[in-house]
Amino acid sequence: MIDDERLPDYYEVLQISPNADPDMIHRIYRLLAQRFHPDNQETGDPARFRQITEAYQVLSDPEKRASFDVRHQAVRQERMRIVNHGAKANTDFEIEQLVRLTVLEALYTQRRVNPNTPGIFDLDLEGLTGQSRDHLEFTFWYLISKNMIKRGDSSRLLITADGVDYLEEHYETNLQRKRLKEASGGTP
Repeated sequence: MIDDERLPDYYEVLQISPNADPDMIHRIYRLLAQRFHPDNQETGDPARFRQITEAYQVLSDPEKRASFDVRHQAVRQERMRIVNHGAKANTDFEIEQLVRLTVLEALYTQRRVNPNTPGIFDLDLEGLTGQSRDHLEFTFWYLISKNMIKRGDSSRLLITADGVDYLEEHYETNLQRKRLKEASGGTP
């Protein structure tokens, strides 16, 4: 269990990808700081301004950012609780089915845990699933074609209601398969 479960997500605060370069971080910070500065009578928000400034102070300093990234990734993985399907896939078809379920589980969990930012970037899914981007492109194509996921405004992938239904139907089947394996003495 991670101690820093309340670790703020500075990437979300600045509305940027964890892969953003220092110039992007600086530009976005200046834009948001101007918008939320307490002196701005139209859109000023002192609390939001403090969050933005804190996020910028951490993400603009290479050492602080590296330290934050380690904790951020650990907290994120803990929060996501990606299910290890346990079943050993024997064919490419079985591997693809497991990857689809894992992507859907990650997107489902993200939408449930963070309803204000329900999407996940492709690169983050690459790290969460352990699959290469090339392999995931097929997975994304299939899930988008079947209307189980879609791309949001910021290019993040989001689960749809059809995706939730599919996941819930197939999750039970997979859970039963794991239980049968455990009961027969196999590893889950």
